[in-house]
Amino acid sequence: MFCGCCMNPGGNWKHKDAAIYLVTSLASKAQTQKHGITQANELVNLNEFFVNHILPDLKSPNVNEFPVLKADAIKYVMIFRSQLPKEQLIQATPLLITHLQAESTVQHTYAAHALERLFTMRGPNNTTLITAAEMAPFTEQLLNNLFKALALPGSSENEYIMKAIMRSFSLLQEAIVPYIPTLIGQLTHKLLLVSKNPSKPHFNHYLFESLCLSVRITCKANPTTVSSFEEALFPVFTEILQNDVQEFLPYVFQVMSLLLEIHSNSIPSSYMALFPHLLQPVLWERTGNIPPLVRLLQAYLEKGGASIANSAADKIPGLLGVFQKLIASKANDHQGFYLLNSIIEHMPPDSITQYRKQIFILLFQRLQSSKTTKFIKSFLVFVNLYCVKYGAIALQEIFDSIQPKMFGMVLEKIVIPEVQKVSGAVEKKICAVGITKVLTECPAMMDTEYTKLWTPLLQALIGLFELPEDDSIPDDEHFIDIEDAPGYQTAFSQLAFAGKKEHDPIGDAVGNPKILLAQSLHKLSTACPGRVPSMLSTSLNAEALQYLQGYLQAATVQLV
Repeated sequence: MFCGCCMNPGGNWKHKDAAIYLVTSLASKAQTQKHGITQANELVNLNEFFVNHILPDLKSPNVNEFPVLKADAIKYVMIFRSQLPKEQLIQATPLLITHLQAESTVQHTYAAHALERLFTMRGPNNTTLITAAEMAPFTEQLLNNLFKALALPGSSENEYIMKAIMRSFSLLQEAIVPYIPTLIGQLTHKLLLVSKNPSKPHFNHYLFESLCLSVRITCKANPTTVSSFEEALFPVFTEILQNDVQEFLPYVFQVMSLLLEIHSNSIPSSYMALFPHLLQPVLWERTGNIPPLVRLLQAYLEKGGASIANSAADKIPGLLGVFQKLIASKANDHQGFYLLNSIIEHMPPDSITQYRKQIFILLFQRLQSSKTTKFIKSFLVFVNLYCVKYGAIALQEIFDSIQPKMFGMVLEKIVIPEVQKVSGAVEKKICAVGITKVLTECPAMMDTEYTKLWTPLLQALIGLFELPEDDSIPDDEHFIDIEDAPGYQTAFSQLAFAGKKEHDPIGDAVGNPKILLAQSLHKLSTACPGRVPSMLSTSLNAEALQYLQGYLQAATVQLV
């Protein structure tokens, strides 16, 4: 079959197509989408076949000649990529880049998909098999040909090409920076076109991922370039927002969050102009908008809580209105707490003084009407963050202002029995620091009827440090229905390359919460000698006491 094709390729190319199909079928023993062929038949020498029969087609100077054979050759590289040696894959890469220019839609789509798959292969030390340095000689041609391929007939919204663009950006990293001024223009132009009638969800997703990579990579090298991205993107984003392109709004909010988070501690006027519009109830009706909008509002608060308090104080009720809406929903209450925690952390204290009591009343109403494990965990983190920010006395006073002895009820019914359920390193740290403050900086815990809760609260804190997390949920909670949102809802798709770093509101102020507990107990015991040791010896269990001794030794302090 191969001989016939060699002697008369124009007439016998179908023979070679059939032969390649036969070899591919016989050689394949096991296959996955992620890795291609994972087990091959030992009777077929894949490397030799690649050199003798596949490489010549890939090297053919006319990429549009015999498109079926070219597609066969590209497919061979793609499915046997895990079996071929790296040298042959490196040899094939520039040839695949050339085939991106082929007129055949199948051929240039295969070439884009093959490149994208090669760029995701893992090498030693969990790095990519093909490195950015090895791609350096072909970087310009790769980027040019990928973007030119989007202009070929039938491929203006080819998801495989856009995914290859995204993967190329991710692999090449700072090597793309010199090309970004040109590429960002092409990407924004494409975004403007597809926003008129979004019809290819995968293409659109990879387009936004590519935009995020452009921003991330360029601004990592030079954060001041964020303004040039805003100049390029904001006109398109404005049009998308004005035309209410529902499919794109969650993406736009994520990219805007990424841009705003890059700024130093200030909010540009272009963002402040948009702020009131983000609080409009209609935006919050769509579930797909909620996670990215909450993140965007958190970015506003982080970068300019004081600016909002000064120049947009009339919008604070609107901000709290969003919190109230989210907190009423079992599906979105955690998002409400994300927003509330940012308000507490970043807004000037006096700007929200008048609203604090109402916030707690809303939380208690939700606790009474529908108490879920997720809500309690979020509630515990918020209460302790409030304590860290405003102090233990302020926490006790606001609880008791709502209802006498409410502080003790919250400690007894929620904090002590439930704190073991809190998960996540940052969340546990917030709870540990908050409870330490309640134990050691709240006079009411030492001199009133709340004193009986002091040791159980300390025991619960040591349990949070030392016991495994309590991940049980009440039996009846298993059957709770999350509200079904009526009508069509645009789903939220998380952009991988717009990821947000985990934020620790306490930061370096507290390195080790166990040491903080030991130092705080020491300070308390010096203020009222004899009290702390006697409380410990009468009611703290032996195991907890042993752990506590360890903390005291590590902090090189003693109780008096």
